[in-house]
Amino acid sequence: MKPGSGTLVIDISGEKAEAYEGTYQCTAHNEHGTAVSNNIVIRQSRSPLWSKERNEAIVLQAGVSLVLQCRPPAGLPPPVIFWMDNIFQKLPLNERVSQALNGDLYFSNVLPADTRNDYICYARFPHTQTIQQKQPISVTVLDSSPTEERLPGFLAPLGPSSTQMVLRGEVLELECIAEGLPTPEISWLKEGGELPSNRMSLHNFQKTLKIADVMEDDSGDYRCTAKNRLGSAIHVIKVTVKAAPFWISAPRNLILAPNETGILTCRVSGDPKPKISWSINGVPIDNAPQDPSRKVEEDTVILSNVQTGSSAVYQCNASNEFGYLMANAFVNVLAEPPRVLTPSNNVYQVITNNPALLDCASFGSPIPLITWYKDSQTSIKNSDPYVIHENGTLEIHVAQPLNSGKYTCIATNNLGVKENDVYLEVKEPTRILKQPEYKVVQRNSNAVFECKVKHDPSLMPTMTWLKNSGELPDDERFVVDTDSLTIKDVTDEDEGTYTCMMNTTLDHDSASAMLTVVEATPTPAIVDEEPDPPTDLELTDQRERSVQLTWVPGDEHNSPTQNFLIQYEDLLHQPGVWVNMTEVSGASTTAHLDLSPFVYYSFRVLAFNSVGYSQPSQPSPQYRTNPAAPDENPSNVQAAGTEPTNLIISWMPLKGLQSNGPGLQYNVQWRQKDVEQEWFAEIVTNSSKYIVSGVPTFMPFEVKVQALNDYGSGPEPEVVLGYSGEDLPLSAPESVQVMVHNSTLAEVHWEPVPSSTVRGKLQGYKVFYQRQRSLNEPEEQEAKEEQQVLIFSGNRSEGRLPGLQPYSIYNLIIKVLNSKGEGPPTTNNNFKTPEGVPERPSFLKVINHNMDSLTLEWGPPLNNNGRLTGYTLKYQPVNNTNELGPVDVMTFAANESSITLINLKSSTLYKFNLNAQTIKGFGPSITEEAFTILDTTNIQPTVEAEKGKKKKPPHPTSPITQSMPPPFHKVRPIGPAFGTVNTSVAEDGAVISWEYYGHHKSVFVEYIVENSKEEWKKELVNGSHSHMIKGLKPGTSYRVRVVARDQADSAVHSTKELLVTVPAVASRQVDIATQGWFIGLMCAIALLILVLLIVCFIKRNKGGKYPVKEKEDAHQDPEIQPMKEDDGTFGEYRSMESDTEDHKPLKGSRTPSNGTVRRDESDDSLVDYGEGGDGQFNEDGSFIGQYSGKKEKDTHEGNESSEAPSPVNAMNSFI
Repeated sequence: MKPGSGTLVIDISGEKAEAYEGTYQCTAHNEHGTAVSNNIVIRQSRSPLWSKERNEAIVLQAGVSLVLQCRPPAGLPPPVIFWMDNIFQKLPLNERVSQALNGDLYFSNVLPADTRNDYICYARFPHTQTIQQKQPISVTVLDSSPTEERLPGFLAPLGPSSTQMVLRGEVLELECIAEGLPTPEISWLKEGGELPSNRMSLHNFQKTLKIADVMEDDSGDYRCTAKNRLGSAIHVIKVTVKAAPFWISAPRNLILAPNETGILTCRVSGDPKPKISWSINGVPIDNAPQDPSRKVEEDTVILSNVQTGSSAVYQCNASNEFGYLMANAFVNVLAEPPRVLTPSNNVYQVITNNPALLDCASFGSPIPLITWYKDSQTSIKNSDPYVIHENGTLEIHVAQPLNSGKYTCIATNNLGVKENDVYLEVKEPTRILKQPEYKVVQRNSNAVFECKVKHDPSLMPTMTWLKNSGELPDDERFVVDTDSLTIKDVTDEDEGTYTCMMNTTLDHDSASAMLTVVEATPTPAIVDEEPDPPTDLELTDQRERSVQLTWVPGDEHNSPTQNFLIQYEDLLHQPGVWVNMTEVSGASTTAHLDLSPFVYYSFRVLAFNSVGYSQPSQPSPQYRTNPAAPDENPSNVQAAGTEPTNLIISWMPLKGLQSNGPGLQYNVQWRQKDVEQEWFAEIVTNSSKYIVSGVPTFMPFEVKVQALNDYGSGPEPEVVLGYSGEDLPLSAPESVQVMVHNSTLAEVHWEPVPSSTVRGKLQGYKVFYQRQRSLNEPEEQEAKEEQQVLIFSGNRSEGRLPGLQPYSIYNLIIKVLNSKGEGPPTTNNNFKTPEGVPERPSFLKVINHNMDSLTLEWGPPLNNNGRLTGYTLKYQPVNNTNELGPVDVMTFAANESSITLINLKSSTLYKFNLNAQTIKGFGPSITEEAFTILDTTNIQPTVEAEKGKKKKPPHPTSPITQSMPPPFHKVRPIGPAFGTVNTSVAEDGAVISWEYYGHHKSVFVEYIVENSKEEWKKELVNGSHSHMIKGLKPGTSYRVRVVARDQADSAVHSTKELLVTVPAVASRQVDIATQGWFIGLMCAIALLILVLLIVCFIKRNKGGKYPVKEKEDAHQDPEIQPMKEDDGTFGEYRSMESDTEDHKPLKGSRTPSNGTVRRDESDDSLVDYGEGGDGQFNEDGSFIGQYSGKKEKDTHEGNESSEAPSPVNAMNSFI
């Protein structure tokens, strides 16, 4: 025995081998049981000597048959037989002379040439490597009398029939050796069947038939026929196939948990039927100790309620007269919690669109149940795209990037749970984006092959270049870059195919191109032209519905042909019209064309390259297809009524080639759905619709339309459902109730009408409501406003009415709506809205400006929205630094409309906010601002603003925070979240207004040009119910909607799309004053005049006295001129608040924002060209003072500002 193994080594060098002949069997044993091996038979190889015998010489007449027997001694294994002469040359074998399977040499007929005295039979024994020979046989053939021809006969086997048995799986060898003159030919066949061509072979000049791997079906009668020109002979071999035992299902090892049940099966077959016996641990089961949990039923052993310690090895033995089978099956009774054998945190990497296999090998008893989870959350079921195999492996058929992540395998049995995490990474495939291209280069020039690759960034690619599938030459002329191969100074030896291979750890890609080296010659200018038309069109493989078209390409003219376009002409239906049929690649010269019936085809081909299409080829011979029944039926079959008693069935008729034959018609069929009746049918010709009259109103109908022609009908058509015509609804909703939620919102409920009275497709309910009057007005003053309409789609029973006017009486009716129109109205229902907050006062103005008082007047709101209880006025001063002073609050009765405020600060800006009030609270405020009159003792010079120019406010004020009543919070509606949407348009925009009752704060106005495929433009409009879309293109239509979105930017509520058309702008006459050339000309003239005036001024100062008094009289100080109350004595002031009134300019402003006073109008005097009017000069013209060179401190500023000295003053100072 070899140490550590069960191998038995027998050394026979010292003893005779016969001592070790016998049958051996191996037994393996441990504490869990005993296993035994199959029987192993050992026999010594033998090569016995040929028995001594004396062969007498054989003398026979030519033409007769002859058999030379060999009969070698029996050896183990049997020897190999062959015939040779005394110089060890094999005797030639042919159809006449052959060696049988038993080694005998057969002559179908002898010839004088067969005479010889050294026919020797040799036997070679393979294992002993010995060759023995029989005594030579002498044969003499006489040719003294003429030979007579004779019919064939059989030398082996003898007689008309014989039998032969073969075992399943072995090789069947059948032999027929015939005699006769001339030499017969042998043929084989199987009676009642065919010879198995894939397992059959003929040998020995067709005298031996061999069938490999014999099966039960190979049994039967095999006929051997020997035939020459005189006749034939037949021999039948009856073949019987027997079988040693063979496995159908061998017993398998079992791992059982305590109290489980297991079954061992030993299923075998054979002929004769094998006998099955069981052993346990090598002991026949009948002799083993009794075990009540074990039950044997022929080929099955049932182990019930097994217990720990009952592990054993069971042997199944199946035998018949031709052999036996034996197998061991280990039954292990084990209680073991689950274990996952696959290493944890394994990372599996696959390429996109390839299968991924995630292993989960486990062990446990009972066998664990395997479940999988993705990212520790999603349970994976055994369905597409996942497959969970029996061994626990998870397979993803086509892995995608979204399949990447962590996968958890959980093994569970009743003893525990075990988890194991693995990871899947799905990588992008490696692809060559730009492949190397075919190159023709001149000798001694450079060749560059590009190979640009895209790969997964996490994979490290390796690029390899090959030449003719081998490595690149070791030559410095070959330069490999990141994405190219450059061959410098190309030689003739560099010609070949170059391949770019890109490999990663997971995949690879490759592309090849050829390099052709030509003689270095001056390269003529290459002119690309369109290709010549193809020639020699030929139709082959002509069938009923297809044909093969072949052609010869024309000259490409330096630009490779990219594709061929094949066109056809229908000479029967559309002669002279060529229709594009198909395209094939430029490398093809054939095309398989699918044809339609009843067409007279003629084909032509056009070639296409980078320049364009060639001229068409000459047409092919005409090819006519026979008519046939239609292959298809009309499409787009519809059924709908236009009148209450009709049903219009329409369809898309078949076109041109679809008819397949003459006499195209349509079989139109219909019947009422869910009614027991036969199909009505009508044949229609030259039409695409049929009107059925006299049908009940709005009933479902089943319709179908089938095409037919003179050669038959099309396929069975599909059934389409439609409805007959609609009529106006018969009844109105009942039990109408209105619930008023607040002053602007009401909810209406009604009882839906029965479906039988709708008489059509219910579109919804149409609610008409109209404001009759305000409750502030007497009944006799009722003035109805325009009626409002809301449509609630579908089978609704309630809806909300937004945008109501507070403190009003409304009238309401409801109608049912179907596709035909409206039904009768309900009775009038009146309801009232409660009081709400008033609108802002209609106006607020300041009059009677005094130094310490201002008078305010206001008007009542346009809509009180209730009973007005009074007004609240808030006012506060604004100082020079834009800060707001303390707020004073005053209240007034509802009948008051003015107030004079006293004890105000002089020359101070005040801001006023006025609200109206009802019992529901304050309404929106109106804002105004005004200055008290300045103290005349501190008046500063003023300069009138240029007429028509706006004044800038002295200081931009900061926003004023008002104490407003709490806003009215809208609740989420039961009905639609959006109410009425209104639009108005201007030349450059559109104003959209709406009502919204939802709670989502992100509200957008979205718009897009009509019929545009661009994305919607969005403008956020939170907190508002109107918005102006600016920058719209005049003369363009836009689709507009209002959308409420959640935090994920998903649409929650949306209005219907509105179509808004911006009016086109009429062409305007060009204003010359706005033209650039005119403005430039005026500026040049003004500059020239300025220069002339400066020169004149300098000369005048040098030449004489300047009458200062006249100058002062002519130019009085503008700051002491009386102020005008109606021309705006103070500079503009703008509030930063968003209210419309807050943007009104503050009256009384006269100071620019930079704190200086500028003169906007010129008196055309010399003073205007200095810095002021008070400039003083001496008698000799020297400068003695500055006229208004520095401004006095403004009463509103408290700081100084000065203007930069002008060039004129600088010149005066120099003089």
